[in-house]
Order: sequence, then C-alpha cells, then structure tokens
Amino acid sequence: MGFGIQSPTDYRFARTIISESWPYYAYEEFEQESDWLKQKLGKLYFRITNERQPDTIIDMVGAAPYAKRACSKSRVVDNTDHVDIAFVPIECEYQQLLDMCDDHSIVVFEGINRMMPLWHCIEYDQRTTITFDLYYCGVVLFNKKRSKQNYIVNF
Repeated sequence: MGFGIQSPTDYRFARTIISESWPYYAYEEFEQESDWLKQKLGKLYFRITNERQPDTIIDMVGAAPYAKRACSKSRVVDNTDHVDIAFVPIECEYQQLLDMCDDHSIVVFEGINRMMPLWHCIEYDQRTTITFDLYYCGVVLFNKKRSKQNYIVNF
C-alpha cells in the first residue's frame, strides 16, 4: 500500500490523512449522512482540518460542519487575503485563490472528475507544488521548498 509515492512526507499525508481507516471521535456523527460520497468527503475534510488546525477556512462546498468539528477555533470566512484551508468547487475562480496561498496552505477542489482539463491546469500551475488526484476531489499543497509532484490516489 505504498501508493507509488517515494517522498516520506507525501506518503505520510496519503496514508494518515487521505487513506486513514482508523475511526475518529467525530465519525459517529458523520455516519448520519445518507449520501456515501458526502460522508466520505466529509471525513476527509475532517482529517485535513484536524491535521492542519487552521485559523481560517474558506468553504464553498458545505465542508464547514466537518471541518469545524475537527478544529472549533477555526473561523469560516468568505473573504480573506490569506488561505489556510479552502474547500471549493472545481468551477471556482482558482487563479485569485492560488495567489493567496503560502507554503502551509491546502486547497481542496471538489468535483475534479467533472472537469479534468481544468484540474490538469491547476496541477501544472507554477504556484502549486504537490497535488493528489482523488477522482472526486483534488488536494493541492504549496510548499515551494519541495519539487513539483502530482499523485493519483485510489480514494
């Protein structure tokens, strides 16, 4: 279960955040969701937020209840000049969003399977560093000290 990932940092993110199978304290609440995909993505949003403990969250896809459960101190904002974590649809105006990201930012694009050409533009954008294609969503990291890498992970 190595995902074909050589980087220890990226492997850890894929293993402990994306593909984590251990139950978290909030999962029981999430089981009430009847839509399997929304439940699966909600758990992912929870794990990402739990890992990063952001000050602010941009939410355009309904991720806030899951994210706030992981980090109650986080504020959900519409406008900001800096992105800690953003959960946005693939159709959003991503150019401006990427300009507000730094080495610690994470942006999750939901629905990449509907618009793969746009996802590929985001993957190859000079501002993005590490991307994880999870079919239903894409996770983008921005650490400029790292080499550019794009992964496809069976989520």
